[in-house]
Amino acid sequence: MSENTSDFLGTGRRKTAVARVRINVGTGNITVNGRPYATYFPLEHLRSVVIQPLTCTETLTKYDVNVNVRGGGLTGQAEATRHGIARALLQVDTAFRPLLKVEGFLTRDPRMKERKKYGQPGARKRFQYSKR
Repeated sequence: MSENTSDFLGTGRRKTAVARVRINVGTGNITVNGRPYATYFPLEHLRSVVIQPLTCTETLTKYDVNVNVRGGGLTGQAEATRHGIARALLQVDTAFRPLLKVEGFLTRDPRMKERKKYGQPGARKRFQYSKR
């Protein structure tokens, strides 16, 4: 498979979700794991999260977006996709950087699930204390 020079790549991450994004010149089709993004993300809020970088830069109908995303839940996958699309748009045109940076789309959200500790039922919760 030959590498297409008109493709722009970006990787986005959120929690345990990793999205590999490929952008090329097209008509505005967004495909996630081989399905249209509108069917992959059932909630309107998640669909709007995915297209935020494209609407911010006014490039929603100029590029086709192909996304492979793994891990995490739907919200993490949607936000990882947003991060990946924003990073790929930087390769398209570096003039998009101020717009994307102000909106916070280039910043990787570092919040992760805290690990469970021994001697406790969860990360923070303690077993019930009995005085007598």
